[in-house]
Amino acid sequence: MYRVRLLLAAVLLAVVSFQFTAARAQDLAFDPTVCADYNDGGELGDECLEMIEAFPRPPLDPIEQDRFTLSYYSFWRVGPESTPKFDGPNGNPIGDIPAGFNFVHAIDLSVDGWLQIDGGDWIQRDSARFAQPSYFTGARITNELEYPFAWVLDLSQIAVSEYPGGPWEPDTGRFLQRYERVNLFAEAIDEDGWKWYMIGPNQWVEQRFLAKVQRIERPEGVSGRWVAVDLYEQTLVAYENDTPVFATLISSGLEYHETPEGSFAVWARLPRDGMSGATGAPDAYDVQSVPWVMYFEGGFSLHGTYWHDLFGYRQSHGCVNLSISDAKWVYEWFNGAEPDEDGEIINPVYVWSSGEYGVTATGL
Repeated sequence: MYRVRLLLAAVLLAVVSFQFTAARAQDLAFDPTVCADYNDGGELGDECLEMIEAFPRPPLDPIEQDRFTLSYYSFWRVGPESTPKFDGPNGNPIGDIPAGFNFVHAIDLSVDGWLQIDGGDWIQRDSARFAQPSYFTGARITNELEYPFAWVLDLSQIAVSEYPGGPWEPDTGRFLQRYERVNLFAEAIDEDGWKWYMIGPNQWVEQRFLAKVQRIERPEGVSGRWVAVDLYEQTLVAYENDTPVFATLISSGLEYHETPEGSFAVWARLPRDGMSGATGAPDAYDVQSVPWVMYFEGGFSLHGTYWHDLFGYRQSHGCVNLSISDAKWVYEWFNGAEPDEDGEIINPVYVWSSGEYGVTATGL
């Protein structure tokens, strides 16, 4: 009975603490200047501590996963050498998939040792490796993005530092996980010119381990439902006119395959499409059944991506890679836009860069 009372008391204390924090968050305005001067690892002021306590995590609502595509579709990596194709299991050779970065959509896995791929051809199963798509999702924004937050990018668990430019310090008690979301309470620049962000009391993280999400002004001539893609931070924010409603991580074009900047509009939407290019070249690629494709400038598109889970880092040949679930959300959200006076649905895509990729905050 004594243990039960202790447990009930702990639950009651947690509820009261949550209600108090929620109430304080309503009373306080998020002000990044409150903690701006506390960047030496020393004692924090009461106002700074109060703000950190009142805003423990970003106010976001994760979207639903695209369970159908993630479970029904079966994606496989083939190559990098050329892969023979056959007219049936143990059948006649009818060609090959050229060497390159190639993925196929398997539509029949019932024959032992064989895969039937989109288009009807067959390949030997041992010439392919199953590709597990990412289950990452972005989130709906519930506070109109009144202050910036960030996703953690590092691929391994890391400790944070007690002050900008300091060593990773386990004694802070804070260890970050990939895709964790954090509030940014203050920022500072270290002696090498890199930005650092305070994510908790004397808990600092360097900018290269985070993808910052920030609100921007609506570009001239843009209205309705539109998205802003930040190539520097590798983020996407969806807006209803001036109100941000959704944010996520993306992967844009690598060096020499840069994603074009500017104002565009989606000119074609396809539930799935094949993509290929540079056949015969070292960077040749051919991927089947790319889901939720939204072309906005020639062959450049927003689309779902099943061949990597490195969102927040540049990875593509120029397209804007989204997780499958995020791409479906944007695709359906775009389709729900109000038609213009001519009855057409216009989906603006604004691609910009908040900094120069690979360059410090001071440009060094």
